Formats: sequence, C-alpha cells, structure tokens
Amino acid sequence: MNETTGNITENTALNDDESDVVEEREMSFLDHLEELRWRIVRALLGIVIGTALCWVFIDHIMENALLQPVIEVNNNLQPGQQPINLQNLKPFGQLFLYMEVALIGGIILSIPNILYQLWAFIAPGLLPKERRYIKWIVFFSSFCFLAGIAFAYFVMLPASLKFFAGFGTQQIENNIAINEYMSFIISVMLAAGVVFELPMVSWFLSRLGILTPAFMRHYRRHAIVGILIIAAVLTPGTDPVSQILLAVPLVVLYELSIGISALASRRKKKNSEE
Repeated sequence: MNETTGNITENTALNDDESDVVEEREMSFLDHLEELRWRIVRALLGIVIGTALCWVFIDHIMENALLQPVIEVNNNLQPGQQPINLQNLKPFGQLFLYMEVALIGGIILSIPNILYQLWAFIAPGLLPKERRYIKWIVFFSSFCFLAGIAFAYFVMLPASLKFFAGFGTQQIENNIAINEYMSFIISVMLAAGVVFELPMVSWFLSRLGILTPAFMRHYRRHAIVGILIIAAVLTPGTDPVSQILLAVPLVVLYELSIGISALASRRKKKNSEE
C-alpha cells in the first residue's frame, strides 16, 4: 500500500514537472513579449515611486548630500587651496537640476526592483536549481552597485575636490556651474556603481561556462591595462586622482572576481556531475 502511494505521489510530481515544462515550451513569442511588457511596466513604476520619494526629500538630498562634499572641502581648506564656488548660469537651472536629481535618485532607489524584474523575465529559461538563486543574485547585485556609489561618495569625490581646490594658480577662481558639478559627481558615482558589479558579472559568466579562473589569471596583466583605460574613460575630465581611486578598487575587484569565478566553476562542475 505504501509503495503504491509512493509511486502515485512520484508519478504525480513527475507529471506536474512535465506539465510545467510543457507550459514553458508552449509560451509563444507574443507571450514572451507580453511578459516583457509587464516587467518593463513594473520597473518603470518602481522608478516613478522612487522619483516621487526623492522629490519629497529633494532639499535634503541637495543640501545635505550632493552639496556636502563641496562644503567639507571649503570648510577645511589648506594653504594654497581655493574655495570652490557653485553658480547657476541658466534660467530655471535649479528647477531642471532638481528634477534631474530626483529622476536619477529614483532610478538608484529602484535598482533592486529593476534587477528583480530582469531576472524574473529570464527565470523561465533557467533550471529549477538556478531559479532559487535569483533573490540572492538580486541582493548581491544591488549591494555591489550601492557599495560602488558609497565608495565614490565617501572616497573618490572628497579626494577629487581637494585636488581641484589645490591645483592651479591663485589668480584663477574656482567658479563652477552647478550643472557641471552635478554632472561630475553623479557620473562618478554611477560609474563606480557599475564597475563594482564586476564580481557578479564574473559569477554569471562563469556559471555559463564563458569565463574561467585560468583565463582570468592568464590575462591578468592585460586586464590591469584595460582597467586603467576604463577608469580614464569612466571618470569625467582629466583628473588623475579620480582615475587612480577608481582603478585601485577595480584591480582588487578583479582579483576577487577570480576567486568568485573559481567558486562558480566548481559549482557548475558539481551540478553537471549530479
């Protein structure tokens, strides 16, 4: 009796799994487009909510966050350094600037939701074992991105602004347009957030079998040269301080990615054997 019941349960489970596979295979191209449309709608809805939330606290974000690096530099000027003065040079310049900051802030706040919607769309093409890692992938991807932004804000920006304040002649004042300043700090933070995703990209490519730790070790020197070029491209202007401060953690992340690639490759080999 127990064997019969166990067989019935096992057959039912197998039938359920087979029905799930059939349903996934029967999804048409239009069904995938519909799924993609709703995922994009949910991602955009998250951005709208994040933007509205940032607009509510826009004064606090501007005065106590984005303008704070300049305030700190001006309050701690060393001999030979000049204060950095910010100016609005366009009619309604501050209004459009506030709107831009609120939108970018909304995108940053909704990064976890955007990543989740992306992986949820990809999930039907993954194995059941791989789907269990989606939440962890979203968590660590969001963590890496926000860690990059935090690194840029607390390390890269103060060092870069101190370099600006101390470089050049005393006869030239450091009067910077507010939109140029905001473009600089936002681009630096977003660039740092993107490059801090390197460990997650390495894990994903290693799971697909595209990247191996042996390959990364073999081309380590080439990667360091590429990192210096990437740091020069991602950091605005010709500020060597920002480039070096971005290149150093990139090298560290590359070494960390080798270990992550090795771990992912071992897991992939173990799953293949099972």
